Amino acid sequence: MTTRRLLLGDVVWALVAHARTTAAAAQSPLSPAARGPVVFVGSSIFHRWTGLSQQMAPLPIVNLAFDGSQTADMQRMLKPQVLPRRPKVIVYYCGSNDVDAGEPADAIVRRIRQFVDGAVKSIPGVRVIFVSINRAPEKRDRWDIVDAVNRQVAEYAAAMAGAQYVDVNPVLFNSNGEPRFELYVADQLHLRPAAYEEFARVLKPILTGAFEGQ
Repeated sequence: MTTRRLLLGDVVWALVAHARTTAAAAQSPLSPAARGPVVFVGSSIFHRWTGLSQQMAPLPIVNLAFDGSQTADMQRMLKPQVLPRRPKVIVYYCGSNDVDAGEPADAIVRRIRQFVDGAVKSIPGVRVIFVSINRAPEKRDRWDIVDAVNRQVAEYAAAMAGAQYVDVNPVLFNSNGEPRFELYVADQLHLRPAAYEEFARVLKPILTGAFEGQ
């Protein structure tokens, strides 16, 4: 009887110890759950990335992007939708629709900076990755605005701790400097799966490093 009680006690103690260890691990700074997810925000270029979670695995991905969004929409969604998730990394693609709406570069960049500043001040240690606006064929007559936005954001990110600019445009062009039309659907704006495969190759190592605190 004594031996049986000891064995039962050992089992109970082992279960309690395991539960405590699991709970401690969940609160560890190295635990993905404790660090929060990688949150994607922006417009249709992100919203239509249907294989995003699979291509970024095992990173915990939340995609809040939606079609037609502009930089003002990102500002409005920061407090109610982004901040409550306490993301470790925010990946931002927005401004393309602002360009199509005729917005000047300075106004677009100002709203982008306000979003990033708000995120960095509200979430200690958050990393914000800005993905360059695509120089899509559909925007050829406003590539100067696209380039100006990208250049200004790159300069801003380089001078700000916690922000990083990633240029994905090189994978959208061939060696002759022409757009890779095979990566676009008929509207010459939205992307085919092959383009997202290219994006994943560029972005995943960067996001993994940001998530792991490198």
